Amino acid sequence: MTNPVFSSGSASGSDATRSTPLADEIDRDAASARQTTMQPSALDTLIVTVARLRGPGGCAWDADQTHASLVRHLVEETHELIEAIEDGSRDDLLEELGDVLYQVLFHADLAAHTTSENFDIQDVAARLTEKMVGRHPHVFGDVTLNTAEEVSAAWDGFKAAEKPSRTSVLDGIPTGMPALALADKVLGRAEKIGLIEADAGFPLPVESEADLGPLLLAIVASARAQGLDAERALRTAVRDLQGEIRGAESSAASNADAFDAGIIALPA
Repeated sequence: MTNPVFSSGSASGSDATRSTPLADEIDRDAASARQTTMQPSALDTLIVTVARLRGPGGCAWDADQTHASLVRHLVEETHELIEAIEDGSRDDLLEELGDVLYQVLFHADLAAHTTSENFDIQDVAARLTEKMVGRHPHVFGDVTLNTAEEVSAAWDGFKAAEKPSRTSVLDGIPTGMPALALADKVLGRAEKIGLIEADAGFPLPVESEADLGPLLLAIVASARAQGLDAERALRTAVRDLQGEIRGAESSAASNADAFDAGIIALPA
């Protein structure tokens, strides 16, 4: 049964019960820490707090939430964290990290009380540890990667080994991302398959983010003045680029000529 310190639910037969050398080492460290002090950590106390709020006699609003109803709160808290990182103080960052952490704990406690899901925060942590160990064989295994560039180059291979069912470089990209972030992600995937040259520059006066920001703002202002939706326009162009990428992958698989739909271009 799951330790009640971490959740009021249990998730038997999960990844949390697996024993690995790394898990055994962490367990030994945790046991040593418990011998030093029997006081619960601040994280333990927060987990208990979430369980209390969602449990009998707790908060009616908390008890009424679902994964779906919490999505807008997760999005909002994430944006607030980004703002704290980019333009906030130490206290802002501390608070907003806590708000995002609370969302994770809330979802985990909700799952612990949903029969069809039946996992808790310990299972979430176990799955994440397994993933991080698997994606860092240069730290936990015998692979040698000495620079950040070498790690980046090998990263896709690590993920591919972890998710062999994925057949396209586009698999795993959340389609609900804001159009600008989605465009950046999809362009990166186009570079990976050689559809776009990574160092291919366009004749735009952009040398820094200080140059780029006003230029993007001017594009949006121009679109707005003409009654155009810049977000939708970019999302449409990204969908076309995704089609170009899938066409290139299909051509490569069939040994056909390189596919190029000419999606990326400046206005004439």
